[in-house]
Amino acid sequence: MSQFASTARRAGRRFVSSLPALLGVLVFTFLLMRVLPGDPAVFFASGPTAGKEEIETIRKQMGLDKPMPEQLARYMLDVAQGNLGNSLTTGQPVSKDLRERLPASLELTFAALLIALLSAVPLGIAAALKPNSLVDHGVRLLCALGVCVPTFVSGLLLIYVFYYLLGYAPDPTGRIDIFTSQPPRMTGFLLIDFLLAGDLSGWWAAASQLVLPAFTMALFVVAPLARITRAAMLSSLGSDFVRTARSIGLPRWRIVVVYALRNAILPVLTITGIVFSTMLGANVLVEKVFSWPGVASYALDALLASDYAPVQGFVLLMAFIFVIVNLVIDVLYGIADPRISIE
Repeated sequence: MSQFASTARRAGRRFVSSLPALLGVLVFTFLLMRVLPGDPAVFFASGPTAGKEEIETIRKQMGLDKPMPEQLARYMLDVAQGNLGNSLTTGQPVSKDLRERLPASLELTFAALLIALLSAVPLGIAAALKPNSLVDHGVRLLCALGVCVPTFVSGLLLIYVFYYLLGYAPDPTGRIDIFTSQPPRMTGFLLIDFLLAGDLSGWWAAASQLVLPAFTMALFVVAPLARITRAAMLSSLGSDFVRTARSIGLPRWRIVVVYALRNAILPVLTITGIVFSTMLGANVLVEKVFSWPGVASYALDALLASDYAPVQGFVLLMAFIFVIVNLVIDVLYGIADPRISIE
């Protein structure tokens, strides 16, 4: 229990030390939105043909008539109170929009990351066990293809093959098809909510919709995960403790799994945290291709409409999630190797 309390205190200190970075992200995003071309008041006043009075009224409603320092001070005060402003595009509070859409992005990202890990780690281990063999060269080729092909291209190809040609996949039109009713909202994760509701047919429908976008995202991140796994395993397999384990006749599987993989898992954890944060913020192309109602597509629509508040809220949310992911990775470091302090 004392070890848990110590870990919690250290994680709390790490989080507090990250607050200046979050403040910097908040200020930078605010200033960036103000220097972008275009006047949002003109956009929401029915275009350039709107009257001057109408435009000025909207500018006052958005607070754009105030000096820049006053706008920043008001925005920071609102954020401190949990108010991220209102979206002029949807007409709802940004915090409500993000709460409704974040589970969709998280569900897609978690599924893609799980597929990527289940694929990349065995591939990296296989390549490391037989370096410079056909298996190794095949893994490297696969990694190169995964990096070179953009996500929207691989997504469209998967739709064309599995939906249009073979008919195996459902319509790429969101999280569930039009014939399936939404489950009672408990967590926002459809796979979990359908299970809690005892609706297995609905769960299968949601899982079917999730497969293609998850594979599309996974293809793009398999390469870095497999490469790091291969490099870490090669370094671990060439270490003294592995040679000692071989010399005393331990089984091959035990040497690979218990000794080599456990010591090679730390860089894999590091790249996993980076990949997860990147996927969550950069999956806008996948969300657009598959009509997935996530936070990334929400922020893109707001950016195109010069709607400041949703974009600022999205960036702040991504920065907060990145901090939380780093804390989780630090805790997992201590579990994987107790010699490593969380600090």
